[in-house]
Amino acid sequence: MAAADTVGEPRVHRHELLAALSRGIDLCMGQPMGHTLGQTYIALLLAERAGLDADARREVFHTSMLAWAGCHVDSLEQARWFGDDHRVKADIRTVDLADDRAAMAFMAHHVGAGQPWPQRRRTLAAFRVEGVRDAYAMFENHRLAAAALAEALGIPANLCTGADQVFERWDGNGEPRGLRGTEVDFSARAANLGDVVMAIRRAGGTDAAVAVARARRGTQLDPDLVDLFCDQADAIFAALTAVDAFDASMRLVPSLDDVLDDDRLDEALGVLADYVDLKSPTLLGHQSATAELVDAAAEVFGLGTSERSDVRRAALLHDLGRLGVPAAVWESPGPHTPAQAEQMRLHPYLTEAILEPFPGLRAHGRLACQHHERLDGSGYPRGISGAEITPPARLLAAADMYASKSRYRPHRPATPATELPAVLRREVREGRLDAAAVEAVLVAAGHRRHLRREWPAGLTEREVEVLGHAARGRSNAEIAADLHVSPKTVGNHLDHIYTKTGARNRATIAVFAMRHGLLADELPPGERVGDGVFAP
Repeated sequence: MAAADTVGEPRVHRHELLAALSRGIDLCMGQPMGHTLGQTYIALLLAERAGLDADARREVFHTSMLAWAGCHVDSLEQARWFGDDHRVKADIRTVDLADDRAAMAFMAHHVGAGQPWPQRRRTLAAFRVEGVRDAYAMFENHRLAAAALAEALGIPANLCTGADQVFERWDGNGEPRGLRGTEVDFSARAANLGDVVMAIRRAGGTDAAVAVARARRGTQLDPDLVDLFCDQADAIFAALTAVDAFDASMRLVPSLDDVLDDDRLDEALGVLADYVDLKSPTLLGHQSATAELVDAAAEVFGLGTSERSDVRRAALLHDLGRLGVPAAVWESPGPHTPAQAEQMRLHPYLTEAILEPFPGLRAHGRLACQHHERLDGSGYPRGISGAEITPPARLLAAADMYASKSRYRPHRPATPATELPAVLRREVREGRLDAAAVEAVLVAAGHRRHLRREWPAGLTEREVEVLGHAARGRSNAEIAADLHVSPKTVGNHLDHIYTKTGARNRATIAVFAMRHGLLADELPPGERVGDGVFAP
């Protein structure tokens, strides 16, 4: 491995984490990796041509990189109404939703897509009330989630003004405040233009991008920026194909002094882990829980300080590629179809591909990519075996399996804590998992205390439990069954939770849980014993 690929060298910058996340979010939007970076390059180029100073261009960069960062937090609701949440987000960029006829045609095409006609007819009927409400809430959910991410990563507020306005429009018909014209921050106007023309150019070429920009001139898009773009469209896209969009953007934005030392990097990766897990309610907290387990197991396993840090960071990133798989796959309640299974098996590869362009993150991605590989070659994505799987990767695979099987998934129940040792040891006997790695994980999982006693927003212990279930998309009846209370009692707890937290729906509850570190603290049903010790 080259020196540049050594984990921790060179140093990682916060803007690199944003760029890496953007590549996963691109997939979540049905776009190729690099869409947001291309959008950002265009926005920065327009800012330079408009004579914006260094501070303004730094805001343009952060606005563009954060613009769609919240698009995955209500993927469950998107999948409920539209089927493939990736497809609907890709197609929506081809339509001006302020055109009532176009908006109605779009909804008629996408609502209930893929469902048998009797079911689709019911979905269409329900959408008129519930769906419209959920659709409008999505703009707010995405905006608030991006703001929560920026705050958690320590991005200065003055660099995030425009990120709060990316759903506004030049004509005042946007969300959430109906800002008009130059009331909308330049950074949001430039990011919107970049997003539209990148998506349209991918679908139909440069001429189509120019035509759509002109068609939306003065409605969705700033007329002056449209003119500036159209005058240089050929040169802009030629430059994008000739250079790396990230490096090109870095040349247009003044130096970003955001290098992360080891402690800040660990903290930032933890934020990113919980944020990525928002893609699927039943996955909330999985990466953080895996990282905590693998870190404790690494000490038992005998890894050195550097390798222990490496495997913990890889654990915090190992499911980044889940962003590239539609929510309907993760939330499928029955046995997965061959097509769904193939999509699921792709996510470790996507994790590696997302992180590969960034030298300080590249080795983490390569280690994370091995978390579903197996010693007998039966794993994925590459089917490597034996000595090809490194000791840290063997430990990560065991920790991931333990953490995953201890939790409910839509297609299977959680494995009781008392049965997990037998499950993992059977994997050892059948030649898939490493014996020493499994024993280290089991020792590390033997006694895990629940120490928190004071909860944010004045929540009670029981309310935190209910919040965790609700954030994962469980119905009131399902929560009641798990906690052995009545659905009415669950409803009362949820009323209190909404009042105390200010959340409005499942997605914003999930964001609150992520922001306040509740995901790893919420314990799976049936595993809380005595004073909070996990029984192996």
